[in-house]
Amino acid sequence: MPTAMAPAGSSTPWASPNLDPVLEVSIHDQSFPIAGGFTISRGTKLAAHVLVVELRDGDSLGRGECVPYSRYGETMVTVRQQLDGVTAHLREGVTRAELAEILPAGAARNAVDCALWDLQAKRDGTTVHELAGCSLPAPVTTAFTLSLDGPVAMGEAARRQATRPLLKLKLAGDDDDVARVAAVRAGAPGARLIVDANEGGTPATVQTLTLRLAELDVALIEQPLPAGEDELLADIDHIVPFCADESCHTAADVEHLRQRYDAVNIKLDKTGGLTEALRLHRSAREADLQIMVGCMVGTSLAMAPALLIAQDAEFVDLDGPLLLARDREPGLRFVGSLMYPAPAQLWG
Repeated sequence: MPTAMAPAGSSTPWASPNLDPVLEVSIHDQSFPIAGGFTISRGTKLAAHVLVVELRDGDSLGRGECVPYSRYGETMVTVRQQLDGVTAHLREGVTRAELAEILPAGAARNAVDCALWDLQAKRDGTTVHELAGCSLPAPVTTAFTLSLDGPVAMGEAARRQATRPLLKLKLAGDDDDVARVAAVRAGAPGARLIVDANEGGTPATVQTLTLRLAELDVALIEQPLPAGEDELLADIDHIVPFCADESCHTAADVEHLRQRYDAVNIKLDKTGGLTEALRLHRSAREADLQIMVGCMVGTSLAMAPALLIAQDAEFVDLDGPLLLARDREPGLRFVGSLMYPAPAQLWG
């Protein structure tokens, strides 16, 4: 379990150290095909397009991966520009704390922050979990996400994945949403279900939808209303817990979310890396919020840092590699939905 974040200015086990300069900085555009494509209400992806930052000092190599996300105004081009813009700072030995002053929370900072953690561990001959004051990572059970489709197709997909203990399904915000959930429940009667509304609900429909999903034994509803328009959630019955996704990026968001949501979805591409994810984790726990750890569709390199945050999470959704036709080597080991900690050659 991650240790609590101490007040600003105090010493913590994972405080950003003064680092030696990084001798080599490399940035790579990479693409990994998605098995069968991946569809949500915003469109279909056929490949995971990622950016990888590599920081090398002699034999020590630190890496971090990010996935630019258009919902937050990011593209491969704009994130690459942000990364190019911090290259000189990295060569001069920028700290993680200084990085947070240079780059906003988001994909670019995530790749650099995670690469700095990895490089420090490799230089020091230790592990990131020890640097961060986290417990030794153990295997965790991840959700498996079902792509958005019609009710019949989603029910069939659920039947194929019925042995998985936790399934997540995407909604479209249309009249077929309840039928989609009902079909998945019929196809996988023993699975816990997470429903991701992707901001598709409306104030007029959210309470009725929640009641229907409760009848279908849904365990969690992600982001039922658009970010910035979710005030209503403070005044309705949370018969199914609500989880903030698009509404939650950093620890600064927790205070205004605590009356609206029961959980927050921590994604490193939103927080800007492991450093802020640890801070968000602590703030959420202090606010008595549950933790979900999620991801964009990326490779095992993107999932590895998030596994540290996922150790005590109520919900884990780090199935990116399971959705790919090809992952990087070495990657994370999966046995069904059980995912194992990263080998040192991958990250950490």
